Amino acid sequence: MDGGHGHGGHGQRQPLSPAISASAVLPHQRQMQLHQHPARPAIADLFTLYLGMNSKQRAEDPARETANKLQKRVSALSRDLPPRDEQFIPDFEQLRMPFPDQEQLQAVTESVLISFVLQCSSHAPKSEFLLFATRCLCARGHLRWDSLLPSLLSAVSSVEAPMAQGGAVTVGGPVSSSSSAIVAPSAPSFHASNPTSPLSAMNTIGSPTQSGIDQPIGANASPIKRTEFSTPGQLGTAARGDQSRRGEEISYLHHLSCRIILAGLESSLKPATLAVIFQHMVNWLVNWDQRPHGVDEADTTQTWRIGRPVHEWMHLCLDVIWILVDEEKCRVPFYELVRSNLQFLENIPDDDALVSIIMEIHRRRDMVCMHMQMLDQHLHCPTFGTHRFLSQSYPSIAGESVANLRYSPITYPSVLGEPLHGEDLANSIPKGGLDWERALRCLRHALRTTPSPDWWRRVLLVAPCYRSHSQQSSTPGAVFSPDMIGEAVADRTIELLRFTNSETQCWQDWLLFADIFFFLMKSGCIDFLDFVDKLASRVTNSDQQILRSNHVTWLLAQIIRIEIVMNTLSSDPRKVETTRKIISFHKEDKSLDPNNVSPQSILLDFISSSQTLRIWSFNTSIREHLNNDQLQKGKQIDEWWKQMTKASGERMIDFMNLDERAMGMFWVLSFTMAQPACEAVMNWFTSAGTDVIQGPNMQPNERIAMMRETCPLSMSLLSGLSINLCLKLAFQLEDSIFLGQAVPSIAMVETYVRLLLITPHSLFRPHFTTLTQRSPSILSKSGVSLLLLEILNYRLLPLYRYHGKSKALMYDVTKIISMIKGKRGEHRMFRLAENLCMNLILSLRDFFLVKKELKGPTEFTETLNRITIISLAITIKTRGIAEVEHMIYLQPLLEQIMATSQHTWSEKTLRYFPPLIRDFLMGRMDKRGHAIQAWQQAETTVINQCNQLLSPSAEPNYVMTYLNHSFALHRQYLCAGAWMLMNGHLEINSANLARVLREFSPEEVTANIYTMVDVLLHHIQLELQHGHLVQELLSKAIKNLAFFIWTHELLPLDILLLALIDRDDDPYALRLVINLLERTELQQRIKAFCSSCSSEHWLKNQPPKRAELQKALGNHLSWKDRYPPFFDDIAARLLPVIPLIIYRLIENDATDIADRVLAFYSNFLAFHPLRFTFVRDILAYFYGHLPSKLIVRVLSVLGASIKTPFSESFTQYLGPSTICPPQEYFANLLLSLVNNVIPPLSSKSKSHPADASGNAGRTSFSKPHASAQAGGISNTDGQRAFYQNQDPGSYTQLVLETAAIEILSLPVSASQIVTSLVQLIAHVQAMLIQSNSGQGMSGGLGQNSGLPTSPSGGGAEAAGGNRANTSASGISANFVSRSGYSCQQLSVLMIQACGLLLAQLPPEFHMQLYSEAARIIKDCRWLADSSRPVKELDSAVGYALLDPTWASQDNTSTAIGNVVALLHSFFSNLPQEWLDSTHTVIKHLRPVNSVAMLRIAFRILGPLLPRLAFARPLFMKTLALLFNVLGDVFGKNSQASPHVEASEIADIIDFLHHAVMYEGQGGPVQSTSKPKLEILTLCGKVMEILRPDVQHLLSHLKTDLNSSIYAATHPKLVQHPS
Repeated sequence: MDGGHGHGGHGQRQPLSPAISASAVLPHQRQMQLHQHPARPAIADLFTLYLGMNSKQRAEDPARETANKLQKRVSALSRDLPPRDEQFIPDFEQLRMPFPDQEQLQAVTESVLISFVLQCSSHAPKSEFLLFATRCLCARGHLRWDSLLPSLLSAVSSVEAPMAQGGAVTVGGPVSSSSSAIVAPSAPSFHASNPTSPLSAMNTIGSPTQSGIDQPIGANASPIKRTEFSTPGQLGTAARGDQSRRGEEISYLHHLSCRIILAGLESSLKPATLAVIFQHMVNWLVNWDQRPHGVDEADTTQTWRIGRPVHEWMHLCLDVIWILVDEEKCRVPFYELVRSNLQFLENIPDDDALVSIIMEIHRRRDMVCMHMQMLDQHLHCPTFGTHRFLSQSYPSIAGESVANLRYSPITYPSVLGEPLHGEDLANSIPKGGLDWERALRCLRHALRTTPSPDWWRRVLLVAPCYRSHSQQSSTPGAVFSPDMIGEAVADRTIELLRFTNSETQCWQDWLLFADIFFFLMKSGCIDFLDFVDKLASRVTNSDQQILRSNHVTWLLAQIIRIEIVMNTLSSDPRKVETTRKIISFHKEDKSLDPNNVSPQSILLDFISSSQTLRIWSFNTSIREHLNNDQLQKGKQIDEWWKQMTKASGERMIDFMNLDERAMGMFWVLSFTMAQPACEAVMNWFTSAGTDVIQGPNMQPNERIAMMRETCPLSMSLLSGLSINLCLKLAFQLEDSIFLGQAVPSIAMVETYVRLLLITPHSLFRPHFTTLTQRSPSILSKSGVSLLLLEILNYRLLPLYRYHGKSKALMYDVTKIISMIKGKRGEHRMFRLAENLCMNLILSLRDFFLVKKELKGPTEFTETLNRITIISLAITIKTRGIAEVEHMIYLQPLLEQIMATSQHTWSEKTLRYFPPLIRDFLMGRMDKRGHAIQAWQQAETTVINQCNQLLSPSAEPNYVMTYLNHSFALHRQYLCAGAWMLMNGHLEINSANLARVLREFSPEEVTANIYTMVDVLLHHIQLELQHGHLVQELLSKAIKNLAFFIWTHELLPLDILLLALIDRDDDPYALRLVINLLERTELQQRIKAFCSSCSSEHWLKNQPPKRAELQKALGNHLSWKDRYPPFFDDIAARLLPVIPLIIYRLIENDATDIADRVLAFYSNFLAFHPLRFTFVRDILAYFYGHLPSKLIVRVLSVLGASIKTPFSESFTQYLGPSTICPPQEYFANLLLSLVNNVIPPLSSKSKSHPADASGNAGRTSFSKPHASAQAGGISNTDGQRAFYQNQDPGSYTQLVLETAAIEILSLPVSASQIVTSLVQLIAHVQAMLIQSNSGQGMSGGLGQNSGLPTSPSGGGAEAAGGNRANTSASGISANFVSRSGYSCQQLSVLMIQACGLLLAQLPPEFHMQLYSEAARIIKDCRWLADSSRPVKELDSAVGYALLDPTWASQDNTSTAIGNVVALLHSFFSNLPQEWLDSTHTVIKHLRPVNSVAMLRIAFRILGPLLPRLAFARPLFMKTLALLFNVLGDVFGKNSQASPHVEASEIADIIDFLHHAVMYEGQGGPVQSTSKPKLEILTLCGKVMEILRPDVQHLLSHLKTDLNSSIYAATHPKLVQHPS
């Protein structure tokens, strides 16, 4: 190789391979030393001589002083043959003697040797000599394998780099395999002991080194032809033949390198070296067919064939890999192959050896994948039965970054079973597969059950055709492709058409669907053209009769004015074809009965005319598609409208007296002419005119304009209006209500609210943001803030919760509170905002931050801080903490709340708090003693001031003096002082006291109430010591409090009640509360409120009556206000307070009094916006502590209006009896969940729906439509509108929460309930087959499995040795048919339903589930039979742990399979915090005494590890437990018999490696994944209990640098080896 390149131009530089670029290039100074080392030319000459390369004699070099004898031999040019190989070592040793620095000499030798390997690999004799020389030099210690091999491989990579396209050396697998690639050890770790670098080699191929200074050896020593190794610059332009030859040369280079490595493997190499070798071997194999850079595909097809040398080097590569992963030495764990890219070779050469290793990798990978995935995982799907859909993203704290949405609502398993999601992945899911089917199942269910729009926003993508260029990046949170959503929406449309054709009443379903459809289309999630195509093809391909009505035209008419749809129909190249398809959906009903006309039928009759005219307006070319009939109908509408306006004058229609036909025509008008329709509605409200009146608290010359009342528009009228009109109308109403000059009528506000409730998806808007965008100063306008807060507090709370916007609203309201809490006199606005905030905090049933940032104290008031703690306690105890982040934030959040709160909770309250909060609050000091001392110090001054201010003869002017000159410290005791005076029977100047309290800031009033309560309770205790009677003292206290609350309305009652219940550790506080609640003044207020308002306000269509300001809110709140109230009332302010009083009474064991309070207030609680949630939470919070009488009373709060879907037989099991309901009761409960909550199985099947004989293929696991069956999805109840279901939010939530309420209300123990449920599930298939025996089940329980050693099917095996055989449990004969499923399908869905239900219940039930599940597994007699051979038991376990889906189709489901599937369904629905106890089930199974039981234990807990990977303490606890279970069977002191070889559990060994890697990565394993140091330390410790042969297979999961490749390549360990 000549030196032209070294001295001349640099040529084109290629990027280095990863292995080199990291650190193989040594510092410049080091390179210079090596290149100028005096021994270098001599060593090079020595190699040249032995290789017979016949170099010319070099010029004399003064730096060279070598032994004379050697000099002669090297210069003997006349020699024909090189010396004999044996002489090489003596010559080399003689040559090295003058050089003292052996370390440097070693580096030089290595560098020279590598350069010759690169040059001579394609020459067989020379290769043989180099191999010989390498062996000898390493054997004599002149070279070190651990330094040589990494350097050699780096050099080979740098030679290959120009071959690879763009210089990349590794190649990824397909999308779904992104998680599996070989670990690339971080470079410093394997070059630390490697002082040399193949610089000469790198220079000759043009890598970026100082080539101008450092001459490569080849310049003088080896005159190889330049073409043998061209520079990259020349490579790019080389002829195709050169490319082919170069490819061959590289294969020779691989060949020789592999032989050198094989020689090296005969000695013991360091783990770091082994890691590098493994990485390169896999890369070479993965890239075996890599084309040279710059050569296009067509050219290479002929030349780049696999030649003979390739086969040879590949076989050597495989030899190296097999030696590395050989279990005897275990140099590299086999798991590294499992996560490598080798299994994804796209172009596998026809070679048995390579195919067999790939097959083995696939086999082992499938086993790991199985351990990662839950049984029946393809059935796990969001049910929308709870408020939690997705993790919230919170800001990171203390530098801890939060992963992007970790638990997506639906994930797709990677090849290693890890949960993946993201846009790219969603787009790559192939149609028709299980993953596609599961995604569609989820979407179809969502379209039926209408989950929150917030859910849709998180999981859907904007269709590619509607994205701007700035949005082209992929979305990590998305899980559905636009193709999937288009498919699901088209399916739902056809499904609704079928229901409509079957005479089912489903107009409500169409309305709900239109709302979602509009929302999705407006958001750009549905590709309009694609959707029309899909729908048209379905209509064409289905029976022609499917389109019998105009519903599809009506649906498309709803969205025709959306901008993207209009653009498509007016400018898209396919507009004519699309328009033709849209018009083809028209189906006028020719047989319209004129006597029986409903508004819907009129709308559907006229809708195609309206739609066609609309399309014509922006695309005139469709004229030929217009038929005369449609034009006539257009004219009819015009005529009708003219008549209406003529009759009523000025477009004022009497909306209260529309007949059916008129209503239908107005609906049509809303589609045809939205603007006139909108004006007509607005005229309805303004037509009554306005009154100009003098309101309260006004100057004589001031007036206020108020609209006169009319009737609000009815829900039935509003429901049929086009969504386009609803949007216009909402906008206009907002203008009038919030920006108009006159005070709006209540009817107008009610109508506005109804519009938002009737189309919750399309019309929702966050009000604070929307209104301030329209007019920045709007909230400072008199009355607007008050009205907005009233609407939010008394009308829209559930809507905000449904949208997941309660937290955002809470932050907006908190800003208002923090602005005005210190302002004098702002009581009305402040107390309303505070009440709204209370309701919001108590409505949040998920973790929340009190400020968007976790810094600084909260902006909450003292009252809100206390309520926040209560709300968090209820949430954590009844629903658990959903996410890992929330658990991290809990501590700083509690500190933030308690930083400004002085409160300490009583022992009795703390007793019921969840441990997480209780432990935090336990240590707090009770400051009440200090408070009383402070009062005693200030008492004299305060009483003195009160005497001056409050004596009947006090000067009115003194009020201002007091306000301006008193100290804040004393002002907070004003009410306490007044109370003391009243207690002394002195008369008080109430006018002065009222004036002062009004002029106080709201914060000061609150402080006054809290201090007054403390003082009066302390005073009662003192008086008791002086011998006064309790009854006397209490009645006097009540009388004085009535003076404050009722007689003069000086203080807000809700805050006083909260202050008293927070002092429940005082024996008299709650007695005062009860006395106040039973006062006639309050009871009259409550009765008046209940009679004047309606709890279902949307149904009330009479003209509303407005209450007077002072009557509604009392003196204190209304004193300076003039703006009239709409819905606000002192009584309504108690709605959040009464439930808290009930909680406090139960905590203090006053259940009879709680019963009494509930009895009186149950009518009032009907107005509570979230009373259903209140019932569910109180039952869960106090589970096991409520007497049955109180439970019945709590249930009565639900009343008749909610139409709670309780089981028919539920009421007969309530009450004092302790008989456990029969199996049928629980089976029916689960059936209602299957029919209403669990997403139905696919409605499309490739064959007929699976029949009862169980021989249908897997693809046909589908549900025949249960439209007529009881409980079928289409029943009208299931499709209630949102406004009928505001709490909990959707019908699925209602059904699931009702089932939970039933379980929590039963008078039997959790243990009995769980035992019944688990027994039912263990034998579910046998039970269903028995109940369904009329369907011809022959052969009973499927004994024909063909596996003679397997346990018998049908779950009968556990029943034999158990309690009575529960499968003959008298389930009614029509049970299966009521579901619309076959036995096989129903059995697996019952398992899913049971897991979901148990996950809603408090932890007491979980503990019972774990012990019962473990008992059933341990009771299986074949597991306990130690006489069976291990292989037989293993196959039996594999068989028992089949997914119940597949087992049920052969009627071979087993109790163990069913119970494990139940646990997995349960786990997948549990919040993160409740996963803490999951290891209990394994503890019950221990000690594990067989491999069979060991496999079951791993199968139970294995799939949890991906969820635990983010919670390190829990992950470590679980991992340690799994090692301990392994120790039960494979421990040093294990009693398990018989002896089993470690190789039998290779899959478990692989899985443990994978779990450690997954946790290290914090997600799907990637090529760079490294285990965490703490985990390696833990594994190293717990491994000590295992037998040496098992430890050996796990030896890499340690921190020992000398035995573990993970330790040897771990950055932290390599930098700081301990």
